[in-house]
Amino acid sequence: EVRFSPQGTLAERIRAGGSGLGGILTDIGIDNQMVCEKKEIVSVAGKQYLVEEALTADFAFINACIADEFGNLTYDKTARNMNPLMAMAAKRTFAEAETIVPMGDIAEEMIVTPGVFVEGVVRSEGVRWKWAWE
Repeated sequence: EVRFSPQGTLAERIRAGGSGLGGILTDIGIDNQMVCEKKEIVSVAGKQYLVEEALTADFAFINACIADEFGNLTYDKTARNMNPLMAMAAKRTFAEAETIVPMGDIAEEMIVTPGVFVEGVVRSEGVRWKWAWE
């Protein structure tokens, strides 16, 4: 079975799964019979919304630019869009990173995904990560 979701709705469904919510309400597609098919519709304050179930996963395999040995992760560019959400929504998350540094070498304000969400980290091979300004 294939179900389509707009990217923003997909991201919110994953975020909801990672936050322990049951789902989200959206009005995107409410006027399209094909989109509404097999979805619950609720009314809140006189406005109708589709109920989109939260998404979770058993495993997430994500990519980071820098990781430490504890699993704290930083990302570059668009890798920051879905990787942090998937790390939270999966039961077990494994990260691949070009650079792995000792715990404490990543400044706290640079950490996007805390290591508590990551079960394992491996070093990427054959990839040369560059800072955007290089």
